Amino acid sequence: MARKPGSMYRQVRGMPSTRKEYMGGIPTSRITQFVLGNRTAKFPVLLSLTSNERCNIRHNALESARVTINRAMEKMVGAQNFRVVIRVYPHVVLRENKQATGAGADRVSQGMRAAYGKNVGTAAEVQADQIIMTVETTEQFIQPSKEALRKAGMKLPSPCRVNLHGLT
Repeated sequence: MARKPGSMYRQVRGMPSTRKEYMGGIPTSRITQFVLGNRTAKFPVLLSLTSNERCNIRHNALESARVTINRAMEKMVGAQNFRVVIRVYPHVVLRENKQATGAGADRVSQGMRAAYGKNVGTAAEVQADQIIMTVETTEQFIQPSKEALRKAGMKLPSPCRVNLHGLT
């Protein structure tokens, strides 16, 4: 069965299911690293990508944004001139009541009976004006960093903005 579009899980509805120790069969998160670039250096400039709306961000969208910003920053400023930190973690378990389709599906599918659903993935619940990821760099790389954050924001379901926090 095809994966459902991410727009189905964008809205935050009800209480999140987060206790993974009580439920089995949760797919592992696609996002692997939360800190990228030069982990040891001190950088004077801090930029952030901030969500404009409250939403759920699926783990594969976070991974896509991470890959996008890492590739753009390595290409434009070099691997030793930045640090990217992903500030949210996909802890909310997403569920889906899968329906059978096709001939004879009415005998197989049970409709809405016990429709709690099966685990299909995880998402990070993000509030309005919450920082999703930050980039630390030097003054000469502010413009390429803004562009990389803008590209990463295109991969996320909520409209985002880039903030410059100045010297740290």
